[in-house]
Amino acid sequence: MQRYLAILLLLVGCTPRTTPSSNAPQSVKTAVVETESYEIRDFAALSTADDAVNLAFKISGRIVDLPVAKGQRVRRGEVLAVLDKRDVELQTEAARATFAEAQSRLRRAERLLEHNAISKQEVESLESAVTQARSSYENSLDLLNDTRIVAPFDGVVERVYADTYQRVASGESVVRIVNPVSTTVGFTAPERLLGILELGSTRYEVRFDAWPDVVFGARIKSFARTSSDALGFPVSLKLTDVDTSRYEISPGMTCMARVITPQSDTTAVVVPMTAIYAPVAGGDAVWVVDSLGRVQRRGVEIGRPTSSGNVEIATGLKKGERVVVAGAYKLTDNEQVEIIE
Repeated sequence: MQRYLAILLLLVGCTPRTTPSSNAPQSVKTAVVETESYEIRDFAALSTADDAVNLAFKISGRIVDLPVAKGQRVRRGEVLAVLDKRDVELQTEAARATFAEAQSRLRRAERLLEHNAISKQEVESLESAVTQARSSYENSLDLLNDTRIVAPFDGVVERVYADTYQRVASGESVVRIVNPVSTTVGFTAPERLLGILELGSTRYEVRFDAWPDVVFGARIKSFARTSSDALGFPVSLKLTDVDTSRYEISPGMTCMARVITPQSDTTAVVVPMTAIYAPVAGGDAVWVVDSLGRVQRRGVEIGRPTSSGNVEIATGLKKGERVVVAGAYKLTDNEQVEIIE
């Protein structure tokens, strides 16, 4: 019995083992090398207030009420500051009385004219006096209204320049308010960029540090043709189609402004950023898939990133070649791969 058992074990030991196939091709996603004929320039930028204004009284006087503070939200039409209006009220009352007296004299003269007891020239003189008195009265009413500063739009108090009981001159800034919702971005551009800002083919994009993966479209709003310093020329962009209920953009938020210009004389070869492979030995490379579905590692020289998520390739690739963009983990040269969509 032991003899037969030994023979059986010997036969089992000699039977070839079957192992799972290790030659199944690795699945990868690929992209075709394309060209982009435009140039990209990025600039550090800040969001700026859409509406900002320094408010002042049109007349001089002493402030008796200043019911706002820095950072306070205000509504359109809300009173922000009030002057002592007692002197203006006295002027208004005197002007009203003069106007009423002039009207009364004119009415009496018109009745006398009906009986030819007064000349037409005298009536015309009184009519002129009424016109002048009315103008003075209306001006005094305007002065009375000018003893108050009201908010011209919904906003936030950015600065308060005066104090209660302080005497201010006509035109002296008292309060500054800004619109808390910003759809404007400002940056400084070099002189060489001014010529392309107005071109209809120039495109603009903005990315905020708060939402780095969100690209906001923009259009040129304004730019200065002169500069007061050597830093460059101020440029303003207006964001387009911004969902302000989702993205609360306030003045002073940091962002990147991108200027995209077509280049008819240069054509850059580009690939998705995910195609770039950094070997341990250093440098940059991509995995190129040939017509037989095999991969070859190829060194490349990369350039600038593009607005579409691609990166320029200065040397190493040609338009129409296919590169791996996903699934490149542990690939080896000449390895067979399966391309998936």
